[in-house]
Amino acid sequence: MYLLPVNHSSFCSIQRAQIRRRQAKLLRIARSTVYYKPVVDEYNLKLMHLIDEKFFKTPFYGSRRMREMLRRKGYKVNRKRVQRLMRLMGIEAIYPKKSLSRPSPDHKVYPYLLRNRKARKVNEVWSTDITYIRMKHGWLYLVAIMDWMSRFVLSWELSTTLEVDVCIRALKRALAIGTPEIFNSDQGSQFTSLAFLRCLEERGIQISMDGRRKLVTMPLLKDYGDR
Repeated sequence: MYLLPVNHSSFCSIQRAQIRRRQAKLLRIARSTVYYKPVVDEYNLKLMHLIDEKFFKTPFYGSRRMREMLRRKGYKVNRKRVQRLMRLMGIEAIYPKKSLSRPSPDHKVYPYLLRNRKARKVNEVWSTDITYIRMKHGWLYLVAIMDWMSRFVLSWELSTTLEVDVCIRALKRALAIGTPEIFNSDQGSQFTSLAFLRCLEERGIQISMDGRRKLVTMPLLKDYGDR
């Protein structure tokens, strides 16, 4: 019997096509959806990279200053685009704002317990925050839990979203190896959710919350994320 020569690459392509057809059939979706590749806006990514670099050096820069910085580099952008990209990245200028410490009616606000207090032992005070990590084609959010005394990162999680479940996973991983006397966070919606607070209250941990976001916290986490 004479066998025709088989092109290996063609055979693999046919096999991949069959797998994709089966995937589409099982999921009950159009076959074109399986083949879809998201379009990456390279221009916006470049702008976001520049904003990220500048924000890390000067976190007090808002959309106006970011726009001027980009224009000096030759990018013709308006403020609305800069605002949209900064919202997408989850960043905003850090500066004292009016009524920033006003309690929100949607959640219980805990007092800040660390004023004029210095941690003197491990597991006395833990803190947490969320920052973002620049990737080649987008961004990832990093939530980390850190011991104040040792500056040791007890646990961390990466995610493409800012869901509270990500923060709870990081918290439970940290609590599996120790228990702090005080747990400090800002008043972000993830850290003031009932599910997150319940994990702390069930273990008798004192909860401390910043009235304002501290300038020192994000650089510490961002430095860890860039390693």
